[in-house]
Amino acid sequence: RGENLQTQAANCVPNGMPGIMRLPYPLEFVYSPGRVNILIETYSQVRRIYVDGRALPEDPDPFFNGHSVGRWEGDTLVVDTVGISPMVSILPGLHATPTTRFQERITRVAPDRLVDEITITDPALFAEPYVMVQNYTLQPDWEMREYVCQENNRDGADEQGRPSMDLGDPFAGLDD
Repeated sequence: RGENLQTQAANCVPNGMPGIMRLPYPLEFVYSPGRVNILIETYSQVRRIYVDGRALPEDPDPFFNGHSVGRWEGDTLVVDTVGISPMVSILPGLHATPTTRFQERITRVAPDRLVDEITITDPALFAEPYVMVQNYTLQPDWEMREYVCQENNRDGADEQGRPSMDLGDPFAGLDD
């Protein structure tokens, strides 16, 4: 028997931060007073970054995407995020702890390109900050699509994480 290498995504559990910002599906940045919303096609997620001057919560409830506050430094959106759910795998094999923190620097480096530099700090997991960089290319002709994981989930896992392939006909019984 081989080891089950599926992540919780096989059970339609969202990736959470930082993985949600690194998937190969569209993102849409929507600016409103006091907030930047990132609409994420994957799992139909909305990430809210508050830019209204509030502080990060001191004892946040854990969320998949955490609690994010930001500020503008020139053309760069600097975002601090805390309160990541321990269900989130921040890197393969490493789950968020109460001390996991992200700082992002999201910069438009060209008319059609954004760069998101994500620095992860967590003294329980890392001896020094871990940095990852994600590049985004503007695709003005793309449309966000509905993403319902369960609708086409054929590679699920049971509650113990074991693969449970279901290749049944999704249209069976619809002619009745």
